[in-house]
Amino acid sequence: MTNHNDPPEPLEERLVASELLHRGRYLDFRIDTLERPDGRRVRREVAGHPGAVAVVALDSEGRILLVRQWRSPAGRALLEIPAGTLERDEGGDTREDPDLAAVRELEEETGMRAGRWERLARFWTAPGFATELMHLYLATGLVPASGERLGPDEDETLELVRLPWSEAVAAAERGEIVDAKTLIGILLVARRLRG
Repeated sequence: MTNHNDPPEPLEERLVASELLHRGRYLDFRIDTLERPDGRRVRREVAGHPGAVAVVALDSEGRILLVRQWRSPAGRALLEIPAGTLERDEGGDTREDPDLAAVRELEEETGMRAGRWERLARFWTAPGFATELMHLYLATGLVPASGERLGPDEDETLELVRLPWSEAVAAAERGEIVDAKTLIGILLVARRLRG
């Protein structure tokens, strides 16, 4: 969708109708009918998602904190940066600030808190069929969470892995890290660290 201050987008398709097929905990599945600029109508299958956050957590020794977890759609355990879905309301709209969600996810998945936060990027994970917008952060100044510590979600079993950033880059280049958000995060931070 375009901003009212932006010039008209010649490729924009106008939403005519939307049929909700299923509303799940995180995803909505729908079929949208759109009108193309030439007047023709097309149908698009859409996975609606409230958005997510991902965190490249870099400790004082130059290690990136990763979590290893089973991913049933992939049929294997994957090595990933800490991440999570933004909370949404009953209507399916995002109701959580990504900045706050990033803090929560880092603590839940690694047991760490960060003294410094920086937004690295935002990107669509699969814009051909999904509405998930990923917010990527860099967290430094890490310290163990004290007091009431947030833990992983009930349906998560995580293994914490710390890799020197150069080893994380090498693992990505060897194809051992295959998660998209993790690849993007590692490579953006490595570019910065290399100067």
